[in-house]
Amino acid sequence: MSPAWQRAERVLCVRLDAMGDVLMTTPALRALRQAAPGRRLTLLTSAAGATIARLVPEIDDVLAYAAPWVRAPDTPPDAAGLRAMHARKTGALIRAAAVSGAIMGGAGDGQIAAIDRAAAELGLAFQIVDDILDVEGVAATLGKTAGKDAAAGKPTYPSLYGLDGSRRMAVECLERAEAALRDSGVEHDRLLAIGRWIVQRSN
Repeated sequence: MSPAWQRAERVLCVRLDAMGDVLMTTPALRALRQAAPGRRLTLLTSAAGATIARLVPEIDDVLAYAAPWVRAPDTPPDAAGLRAMHARKTGALIRAAAVSGAIMGGAGDGQIAAIDRAAAELGLAFQIVDDILDVEGVAATLGKTAGKDAAAGKPTYPSLYGLDGSRRMAVECLERAEAALRDSGVEHDRLLAIGRWIVQRSN
């Protein structure tokens, strides 16, 4: 541990998840607190997480943020909010990777914009398929517990549109990505191969 970290008197911790996730973080919070006498911890968490965080003795202050992926009880998921939420998750990473590659490869502004649009569609497709696999996937294949999103009350595409509707939407994302690349003259075979894997993947 660096000397600067050992001297830190106030630490902001971030756990924007549900109550159970905050509780599972308490051993790490306790270790942070005990590492330096007099240290104060502030936890930035969801509204649901804040409910339990205020009862955790290791946490001095709580900041509640309405994280879009943690749905408050009795609040129906919103389609626009769900899409915005997914755009900030893996979709943002896929867009960043694709656009960075286009820029470093010397693509023109029009091609970069087309790749950005296509990557946004592929990122959304990835999240839609992820939601589908959470419903019908096998834990051993997924590498995570199937049904975790539903158990946590998180909004998902299957909960809004059903499995068949969600599969159709993922395919439509791939089609829009192909159209964006084709119309701009971008060589798209490799990108679309990734897109097809995203839609057809099983883990």
